[in-house]
Amino acid sequence: MDELPLQLLFIALVVLLFLSAFFSSSETGMLALNRYRLRHKANNGNKSAKRVSNLLSRPDRLIGVILIGNNLVNVIAAMIVSEISKELYGSLGMVIGSFLLTLTLLVFAEVTPKTIAAIHPERIAFPASFILSPLLKVLYPVVVAVNFMSNALVRIFGMDPTGKARADHLHPEELRTVVNEAGDLIPDQHQGMLLNVLDLEKATVEDIMVPRNEVAGIDLEHGIEAILDVIRNSEFTRLPVYEGDVNSVVGVLHLRNIARYLNHDKAITHDVIRQTMREPYFVPESTPLHTQLLNFKLEKRRFAIVVDEYGEVQGIVSLVDLLEEIVGEFSTETAQQIEQDIIQLDSDWYRLEASASVRDVNRCLSWHLSTEGPKTINGVIVEYLESIPEAVCSFQLGQYRFEITALSETRIEAANVMRVNELV
Repeated sequence: MDELPLQLLFIALVVLLFLSAFFSSSETGMLALNRYRLRHKANNGNKSAKRVSNLLSRPDRLIGVILIGNNLVNVIAAMIVSEISKELYGSLGMVIGSFLLTLTLLVFAEVTPKTIAAIHPERIAFPASFILSPLLKVLYPVVVAVNFMSNALVRIFGMDPTGKARADHLHPEELRTVVNEAGDLIPDQHQGMLLNVLDLEKATVEDIMVPRNEVAGIDLEHGIEAILDVIRNSEFTRLPVYEGDVNSVVGVLHLRNIARYLNHDKAITHDVIRQTMREPYFVPESTPLHTQLLNFKLEKRRFAIVVDEYGEVQGIVSLVDLLEEIVGEFSTETAQQIEQDIIQLDSDWYRLEASASVRDVNRCLSWHLSTEGPKTINGVIVEYLESIPEAVCSFQLGQYRFEITALSETRIEAANVMRVNELV
């Protein structure tokens, strides 16, 4: 073989190595793409993203055309190396040439291009789609034939090779990880709200309701002067209206609707209150917060009476209470109350009011007290001790050490709590 053909063989070999690197990097780049970013770009009109999305819609065909091209290139390269080695060094050269080709393919046509594609998948996949799309059309009969046989084997294992059954949907916990890992891409405040929205399904109305013993309302069995005193001094815009007992709720009074009567005391009567109030809206205490948020919207309500499985009133919940679970406390009074309920004594100990919500304690101190059972610190202590202690005492519940500091005949008043180091 004269010099010119040998030079052409070397040039052809270099070209084939570049083609092999192209196919290898294309495969990794296509499969390493962020599907959600790709879908976002495609929806915004990015032509390259649309082209790549079309290719990825049938991963069996995409992989088929890439591997057919890659293997064809590698086989031809092996034949050329064999011819060059035989021409230059004889039979022994063919063995050496095969070894050198394998090493060259591994470094320059496999590991290096795939590493680059894994780091910058869009920079590789988008330009590659310009070549792979028409190449798929040219090799379509061959690709279909190869896929027919390979897909038959894949279906034996109970899988869909076309990718139609592949779920790109994120589980809530996976979405939580995505939000946490967003870093500076999402402001901290927005990040917190997104995480709080995901947490709505973990909490129920019972977790955020105003308990029955703290409910302020209007008792129609009281005199009109007592009722007016409640209305004038109320901190809330809506009050439940009941007859004798809070379990006998008959309506909800919006103080805006009764305000026009306040300058004419005689005009306000029990009948006026009954005519002005709206029928009550009852919700089960076990309703998840994300469901209740939708229910408030569907019912066009902002205020609900919470009842248990026996129909007994357990408390009240408002739309504001629910929204505060997402965006944080609206009123400074509520935030100040939480600060008063949780007081840091030193670097380890905290004084907790027994009426403090377990969820508020967990949120403020980044603790993980169980929220599956009792909703207050008093409930947690009583459930563990199975009685109301007669004197101050201490105990350890999981990672948390409790020291009761104040109590009454009916409930725990306060306790000092410390999270114990797991290593101790």
